[in-house]
Amino acid sequence: MKRRALASLATIALASAFASPLAFAQDKTIKILIGFPPGGSVDVVGRLLAEKMRASLGQNVLVENKPGAAGRLVLGELKRAAPDGQTLVLSPSGAMVIAPWLYNNIGYDPIKDFTPISGVTTFDFAVTAGPGAPAGDLKTVLAWMKANPAKANYGTSGAGTVPHFAGLLLGQAAGVPLTHVAYRGGAPAAQDLIGGQVPLMVDTASETLEHHKAGKVRILAVTGDQRSKALPDVPTLKEQGVNMVADAFFGLYGPPGMSADVVARIDRAVADALKDQAVQDRIYGFGLVPNHASASALATMQASHLKRWEQPIKASGFKPE
Repeated sequence: MKRRALASLATIALASAFASPLAFAQDKTIKILIGFPPGGSVDVVGRLLAEKMRASLGQNVLVENKPGAAGRLVLGELKRAAPDGQTLVLSPSGAMVIAPWLYNNIGYDPIKDFTPISGVTTFDFAVTAGPGAPAGDLKTVLAWMKANPAKANYGTSGAGTVPHFAGLLLGQAAGVPLTHVAYRGGAPAAQDLIGGQVPLMVDTASETLEHHKAGKVRILAVTGDQRSKALPDVPTLKEQGVNMVADAFFGLYGPPGMSADVVARIDRAVADALKDQAVQDRIYGFGLVPNHASASALATMQASHLKRWEQPIKASGFKPE
């Protein structure tokens, strides 16, 4: 009896030693790091996920905001974290597919230094005209800009962002030399758009959606390959004769070296969270599309976007200060 009991205990101990790190640390808190201040779309989506993941995983899941360097600082921290599933980052795609082409010493390799876990949202951008532009459709506004190059400016939430380069691609595709005006965030850019200081804005739909509904500005086009569910009446650029597509995503990442079972368990929790109708409604409210992607699908999407942006960024000659 005593020998059998000792053998059973040894078996349990051995099984515990080879259990997945996440299962072994199930009493520990999972942190989802957000590289931006509270209140923005990345933060809100992270908190929606955390709330639902607590129930799915049976663990405490917290969001921790660590803003800085447009989301790159938390990726540096993630790179050095233990691969036990306790430290994750919800990152907009810009830090993974734009920043690597802008900075010589970014401090991380977007492919080798992280473990893709789940794609969470996809989204495109809105091309919005303010009172500083003439009335009419996109073609009318672009023709006016071409005839008035000194006024052919577009605002975005910042230099070196996806909207920055999306605006440059728009100008190239339309044959209009657009000049970029960088703001410190989408809100000040939208205010100058409303005030007529800048005639056009290219940024996430969430920045101008409510102003569009109130009639203060006009969203003329979306940059995706199909119409946005948040703006079903707004045509794409391609529908209006401009051959250009620009989109982006939010992805959940872990440190390098995470085991496949840990990744799968977290991914299932994310997938379950995104099936919740209330979660979907909140995400759509930000002009984003809840769109779960598996770890492998996220890795493929990231690699595709990384390749897509290389040439436009290098051709622009832009270098961050």
